[in-house]
Amino acid sequence: MRRALPERIVSLLCFAALLIMCACAGSALASDNTGERVSVVATIFPPFDLARAIAAEMADVEMLLPPGSESHSFEPTPRDILKIQNCDVFIYVGGDSDEWINGMLESMDMSGKQVVTLMDCVETVEEEIVEGMEEEEEEEETGEPEYDEHVWTSPRNASLIADKIADALAAADPDNAGDYLANADSYKLELDALDEAFREVTDSASRRTFIFGDRFPFRYFADAYGLSYYAAFPGCSTETEPSAATIKFLIDKMNEERIPVVFHLELSNGKMAETIAEATGAAVRTLHAAHNISKDDFEAGLTYLDIQRANVEALREALN
Repeated sequence: MRRALPERIVSLLCFAALLIMCACAGSALASDNTGERVSVVATIFPPFDLARAIAAEMADVEMLLPPGSESHSFEPTPRDILKIQNCDVFIYVGGDSDEWINGMLESMDMSGKQVVTLMDCVETVEEEIVEGMEEEEEEEETGEPEYDEHVWTSPRNASLIADKIADALAAADPDNAGDYLANADSYKLELDALDEAFREVTDSASRRTFIFGDRFPFRYFADAYGLSYYAAFPGCSTETEPSAATIKFLIDKMNEERIPVVFHLELSNGKMAETIAEATGAAVRTLHAAHNISKDDFEAGLTYLDIQRANVEALREALN
């Protein structure tokens, strides 16, 4: 969902201040990328992980979002702005949660840089409000459709994104273009295997509905496998406290359809899911949307593929 207008104004004012700070401190915060390796900056974990898999040892890949942080409330620092200014390839989502980037790119000289916008890599769908879901209390009316930005949750979409990232790396580093494209092809085979695994689970499942006691960023995933869902909030909602009516609705759905698992998101406190589980006897599980990972998981080298493989088993339990 779109952020409320006052918060947007504050964000834009903060961004203007950041640009001034960057201009004043540019020499002090100069880029560390003085070698010949291509420099890649991605805003959040999914494009970061895809880029590092495709680049292998041929490029320096960095994620702006600190591990363990909430992706929807991220605000850039002056150093982040300079990283974007000095990189060769910049990858971002293109949704409401990173709309600060649009103004920044307009103010920068982006000639010679490769820019990949995830939402331009796939066919997007509008964010939807399903039965029982709470909308934002304070919603800006623009008359424009709001598109769901969580495009990477579907392995097939991730495959399309991998192609675009490989093309950008090849354009930035023509000498290694063949290797980037070959790495992308190998990576896409693993995504194909994931897609097959999810299809095996959903095709043989006892039910086709799952429930989230949390925000729901899995619209593309649900559409890809013909699943229906109920959830407390849309994927980009800023709301965190559900009404009693919402919790009752989800509890009733769990009981009516005898659903054995209630999901919550990664890095969520899981309290809503636990409340639903206590009332229904269901198990609480995480379905990981890969917005971000914990610092420990980041340092351990957890990947998008690892996350999705765990999701296969979590979904198998929830649908049977």
